[in-house]
Amino acid sequence: MPLCILRNIRKSFFIGQEEVEILKGISLAIDEGEFVALMGPSGSGKTTLMNIIGCLDVPSSGEYIFAGQKVSGLTDDELSIFRNEHMGFVFQNFHLLPYATVLENVLLPTLYVSRKKDSEPLKRARDLLKLVGLEDRERFKPSQLSGGQQQRVAIARALINDPRLILADEPTGQLDSSTAREIMDLLQSMGHGGKTVLVITHDWETAAYANRKIHMQDGLVSG
Repeated sequence: MPLCILRNIRKSFFIGQEEVEILKGISLAIDEGEFVALMGPSGSGKTTLMNIIGCLDVPSSGEYIFAGQKVSGLTDDELSIFRNEHMGFVFQNFHLLPYATVLENVLLPTLYVSRKKDSEPLKRARDLLKLVGLEDRERFKPSQLSGGQQQRVAIARALINDPRLILADEPTGQLDSSTAREIMDLLQSMGHGGKTVLVITHDWETAAYANRKIHMQDGLVSG
């Protein structure tokens, strides 16, 4: 059953006085529990598409339906609430707060949800740190961790609100090949556990973990 349905999604930006169309009428569906790789060269529009799927941005036109709810018409505040409750993000540069502990970084998204899916977020955070193999690092600061460990913290943070969709933007871009494989194994296990995972990458080795590859070129998709 589709979790994400996009119909004729277009997105334009103004550069000076000129309007530039980045997405040129994209229609696709991502099923619940699917592991998808979104691939394409720089400038193909894949990050713009990810931002719309992740409710970080809205399309100029077209319709986006997530879990049966039309989200393309939500206000900024409504999008923020919806995003925090249903989606988790993993970024290439980790985006951890440098002066917060590992545990505090994992707990951060729980401060911004309108309802608590878990009555004991502290217990859930510690369970997630155990899941990613960092239960003995909860009092560490990000600067005391390796890149791979920081990305594991980011994955735990992405899971804290029990999202239906995990979006990972070049999650292995800052990692050596061995650590990259460990992170992709971890993301793949999330997919096997029922999560829907969308990985944005230009790397074929990373994309090989996905069940389906969607290719972008010049604002259009194939696959």
